[in-house]
Amino acid sequence: MGLFSRQFANVVEWDEFRDDMIFYKWNNDEIKKGSRLIIRPGQDAVFLYNGKIEGIFKDEGDYDIESQIIPFLSTLAGFKFGFNSGMRAEVLFINTKEFIAKWGTQNAINIPTPELPGGMPIRANGTFTFKVSDYVRLIDKIAGVKQSFTVDDVKLRITSILDQLLMKWISKEGKDMFNLQANSFDIGNGIKTDLDMQLFDSGLTITGFNIMSFNYPEEIQAMINKNASHRMVGDLSRYQQVSMVDGIASGKVKGGGAAADMAGMMMGINMANQMMQNMNNVGNPAVNNQPTTAKPNFCPNCGQKTGEANFCPNCGQKLV
Repeated sequence: MGLFSRQFANVVEWDEFRDDMIFYKWNNDEIKKGSRLIIRPGQDAVFLYNGKIEGIFKDEGDYDIESQIIPFLSTLAGFKFGFNSGMRAEVLFINTKEFIAKWGTQNAINIPTPELPGGMPIRANGTFTFKVSDYVRLIDKIAGVKQSFTVDDVKLRITSILDQLLMKWISKEGKDMFNLQANSFDIGNGIKTDLDMQLFDSGLTITGFNIMSFNYPEEIQAMINKNASHRMVGDLSRYQQVSMVDGIASGKVKGGGAAADMAGMMMGINMANQMMQNMNNVGNPAVNNQPTTAKPNFCPNCGQKTGEANFCPNCGQKLV
């Protein structure tokens, strides 16, 4: 039985396919006569012999290895299965899809900035995409010594250098440290280029790098929000009045009643002054650009009572 068991045909396939696995290496002592190769959608099958690529098969399907595969292998094209012999080879299955992975800074990155002597501590997160682009490099650097390779393996390599790249591209001249999200596209493109160069020798290509958000320390974010509110209102005194009204309305202006009473009194005085100013502006002809002079009740020349006349009825003095 030992002799004939070695003659049982193999099914060469990636039978435990995982969506997060980049490649899987099929290993056996020998590929037997009558063995079949199964290639599923999204997979390429690479035949290896002595660590070198013999052939790459990309079309999905079920193939007879002896008649449909061996004739296309570079150095094994003349191989013939004997009664008690098989072909010693490895088959590397490669996942051809584009992978997507999440990333995030593990610790805050201190970005140098003149506003903060110790640097601006920033965290960031997002996604990146990549795919296998060069089978030869992948085999030489990774697949030659590993049985499988996953997305987590790539993430581990990327996160080891990501902090440095974020610091490099955030610190580029012209970046507003308090509004980094506005520059996230340019920062992401710069990091994508650098990461692509880092992974080039491994046969991988970074196809995209996106920054979803930058996160500031709580006190910095509060300052940014307050600054934005000031700009939205446009006038600091008006902003203070609005804040005072909001505080009183919400009950946040407290202090045993004294603080609220004082705030209410100040607001009432300000409102009263504003109302009086508006009333004066309406009733004052000078403010309304309608200059006029009031008529005297008595003639300044002879003392005669004038009434509503424009001239004195006694001496004829002009009254207006």
